[in-house]
Amino acid sequence: MKFLADLHLHSRYSRATSGEACLQGFHAWAQIKGVTLLGTGDFTHPAWFAEIRDSLEPAEEGLFRLRAPCAGQADSQVPPSLRAGVRFMLSAEISSIYRKGGRTRKVHNLVFAPGLAAADRIRTALGRIGNIESDGRPILGLDSRDLLEIVLEAPGGAFLVPAHIWTPGFSVLGSKSGFDSVDECFGDLSGHVFAVETGLSSDPPMNWMLSSLDRFALVSNSDAHSCGKIGREATVFDCGLSFGDVRRALETREGLVGTAEFFPEEGKYHLDGHRKCGVRMAPEETKRSGGACTECGKPVTVGVLSRVHELADRKAGSPPPAGAGEFASLVPLAEIVAECMGRGPGTLGVLGTVRSILEALGPELAVLMDVPPDRIAELGSPVLAEAVRRMRARDVRKEAGFDGEYGTIGLFREGEVEAMGGQAALFPAAARDGPHG
Repeated sequence: MKFLADLHLHSRYSRATSGEACLQGFHAWAQIKGVTLLGTGDFTHPAWFAEIRDSLEPAEEGLFRLRAPCAGQADSQVPPSLRAGVRFMLSAEISSIYRKGGRTRKVHNLVFAPGLAAADRIRTALGRIGNIESDGRPILGLDSRDLLEIVLEAPGGAFLVPAHIWTPGFSVLGSKSGFDSVDECFGDLSGHVFAVETGLSSDPPMNWMLSSLDRFALVSNSDAHSCGKIGREATVFDCGLSFGDVRRALETREGLVGTAEFFPEEGKYHLDGHRKCGVRMAPEETKRSGGACTECGKPVTVGVLSRVHELADRKAGSPPPAGAGEFASLVPLAEIVAECMGRGPGTLGVLGTVRSILEALGPELAVLMDVPPDRIAELGSPVLAEAVRRMRARDVRKEAGFDGEYGTIGLFREGEVEAMGGQAALFPAAARDGPHG
């Protein structure tokens, strides 16, 4: 079966997360977004692990579903036309900070477990090393290679995926504290790593510039810290719905269709720069300045694009390697609607319009990836139809993110929306009479 998976997200027990990031919220928002398989996130945290154990029940091999009373409460928040089954895979992110090769390394890794016993064994081992109670994403003085060894010793095929591999400060290939290759990070156990997460600031073509990454499946996930961010990136599978089937698809790439991605320019570490000075720099500008901010002279944060070019052995635009999956570049629906309506993406009018669109056309990722633009236009939404067509064709305006500042993706030039009839032509009934404004 074909389905979307988002396997990297965080509970309310992680720092800088929403207090509403709970299993019921995840279950409801997965349906709104069109995601079938979610990571639980944070299974290392004792309180969250207790909630997982109490609120989830076994479903297909190695997967879980929300128990009936909780699922019913969550479903009541979802329009009936969007309701669908949701499954969970036990997942956690570990932040490792340690010395290796004469440098301090800071690497985030995702860990996936096939059941509660395997997850508990990993939790127990990590609890002997450091504090797993203060943060859902624990910070441990543990070499990534040794973390992988702990994961491999768990029963049932637990596995590890390096997280957002290009993020400057906390990733396997990051410019500030990473390595120059996955092999350098994981040493003699690197052969047990078969997938890597691209992160919001890179996309598959950027990763295809490194032949050393050809052997890895590329996956994308939201790294959501709130329910509404679920599915902003996702991985597309066409395989059986079980832990073993998903692992096999990642290991062999049979049944791994591809990814749904941010435009990498929207990620907050795409270009180099210094946010305090408002200075955004392309790789060649950073080279000319010697890595210094052109305003204050302090070092800039070297972003993902520069780091990719530093390690690449292929030119940008090179053909994809053998076995590479498909990918779609997406803009969140609320951002598209906001641009069409000339309002902020979090305003009541935009959120009400989004809800009406979803009730008419299906979950968000289906609207963005699959619903024909003609179908959108037939429902009275020619502006939205044109926006979706342009997004799918990657015909967009980009203002890239840098040094922790998200970028923006635009679909229309100034005056175009008004020339097409303005917000009244977006989704007439919703724009005027939507349930939230």
